[in-house]
Amino acid sequence: MNIGMLGTGVVGQTIAAKLAENGHAVTVGTRDVSQTLARTEPGAYGQPVFSAWLKEHPGVSLGSFADAARQAEVVINATSGDGALEAIALAGASNLNSKIIIDISNPLDFSQGMPPSLSVCNTDSLGEQIQRACPEAKVVKTLNTVTASLMVNPRRLADGEHHLFLSGNDVEAKAQVVDWLKEWFGWKHFIDLGDITTARGPEMYLPLWLRLWGALGTGMLNIQVIK
Repeated sequence: MNIGMLGTGVVGQTIAAKLAENGHAVTVGTRDVSQTLARTEPGAYGQPVFSAWLKEHPGVSLGSFADAARQAEVVINATSGDGALEAIALAGASNLNSKIIIDISNPLDFSQGMPPSLSVCNTDSLGEQIQRACPEAKVVKTLNTVTASLMVNPRRLADGEHHLFLSGNDVEAKAQVVDWLKEWFGWKHFIDLGDITTARGPEMYLPLWLRLWGALGTGMLNIQVIK
């Protein structure tokens, strides 16, 4: 399967590596290919220099945001929240129309330091903004409530007995994403929250998630919903 990954950070690298390991062709999109390859500093979370990481993953290629979207059967938005809408615009509506966009981004605002606030909340969400920017695409918000390593290996925590949330307007697209996440990474439990406006909930959970990380000293945590 041809998968377009928007974003070269730790989330994009973690998911791209796992998908390539599973035999998928992944194109990682970036704003400026030459600048990305010229980076000499490690990532914000200690991941290797991107050019070195890319050489270690032959199933992954690098291109522009438009390249990644154009070739993809599904697009995964793993950009930072403040760069998501620009990345979607650079990917191009014509390259995204009718495709599923799995949106993992969170609207975290680090301008005042830690802990971050939310750049959009309550009456809107980043997922909704992306859907409005690409009205012909099928945006499905998910995976944004867990850390990157747990995204691709849910059994690292409680043998996978915890939940992911999904938000999106297209019921069939959400069902397809559930099937992919089961196949790609081994997720078992999902809660469909409803249309894309329900993305406000999991996005606004992030401030609590960050404080849980601080209190527990680990990002290996998630919610198990019991009723």
